[in-house]
Formats: sequence, C-alpha cells, structure tokens
Amino acid sequence: MTYAIYPELHAFVEGLESELGQISVARRSVLESLSAFVETKLRASEPARLIFICTHNSRRSHMGQIWSKAASLYCGIQKLETFSGGTEATAFDPRAVAALRKAGLRIERRHGKATSNPVYAVRYGARGPAEEAFSKAFHEAPNPRHDFAAVMTCSEAEAACPIVPGAALRISLPYDDPKTFDGTDRESSAYAERSCQIAREMLFVFSRSYRR
Repeated sequence: MTYAIYPELHAFVEGLESELGQISVARRSVLESLSAFVETKLRASEPARLIFICTHNSRRSHMGQIWSKAASLYCGIQKLETFSGGTEATAFDPRAVAALRKAGLRIERRHGKATSNPVYAVRYGARGPAEEAFSKAFHEAPNPRHDFAAVMTCSEAEAACPIVPGAALRISLPYDDPKTFDGTDRESSAYAERSCQIAREMLFVFSRSYRR
C-alpha cells in the first residue's frame, strides 16, 4: 500500500538530498552494494529484507532500521522490510528515540506493564501502519531467518558475528557510537549527528534503487 510520510519527516529527508556529497567514496561503495541487493529483489517482485546489527540493539541498529524504512518510503519504494538486532538485547535507548522524533518520526512507547526493554510504536505517515521497535538479539523473532541483507553497524558486532546465518549479503557499515557522549554537553548534538548520518546514507541507498 502506498502512503505519504509525515510532512515534517518528508522535509527533513528532502533537506538531506543536498548533503549526499558528504559521503566518502569508500562508504559509497558499500552503500551501492546494499542498493544493488534491494534493486535485485524489487526487480524480481520480491520483498527486500534488511537487518541492522550492532552489539546491544539500542542505538545505531535501531536508527538504521527506522531510517532505511523512512528513506525507502520517501523514494516511493514500498516492498522493503526492515529489522534490527544485537549480539545481545538491552533496550531502545531513549536518547536515540528523542533524536528520531526531532526529525519528524512519530515514536510512542506502548502502554502496559513497565519493562526494562520497552516496545515502541513507530509511525512514518498518518495512514501507514505502526511498526514495533524493541531490543532483541539478531536471531530472535520477528527478525528474518534467511534471504536478507545483514548490515553491521558497529565494529564490535562485526567481530562478534563473523557469519550471520541465513544472510544473502553481509556488509560492514560501522558508525561511531553516540553513547560516548552520554551525560555530556555534547549528548544531544551527538545523537542528532548520528541520526543525520544514517538517514543520509540510507537516502543514498534508496535514491539509487529501482522504483515502480
């Protein structure tokens, strides 16, 4: 089903189009391999499944999952399924949630019993369905078991998961951890910078993918 993303989210992603030149040649090469995977699936009328993996599934992997979906919708690509996981589960960090909200995404904590690993409802547009986001190991449901691209977003996960079972493609795309700045006066800006970087690179991926 085709639906429009929120106007403020659309404006945020649109503003990143002029920043694609900031992506290094080395990272472009990796991103283009991910774009080729997506294009192959779409041309075969198959869903493209991406899972973003880091150590704790708390910050960068969630940003990768959510921004890849947002960028694909902005580019008019509907058959994309995005996931995230860690080598272990912790919780979707509220500072990462806040950075994504500031960019125009609607993310609300589900009502219910308090938990150390809350489930969030993520919305990209007024008419689109809510998608759940919570911390989990990369091999746990609802993550796919086969025929997906695994995107390693941190060097620790890269070392801990030399092989991701079931992956049709595995790429290394590490991002600096904004957690380094937790509790400092750079905290908010560090999370915003990381969110923007991931959004920019996901836009690069889907702006080059086959559309219909």
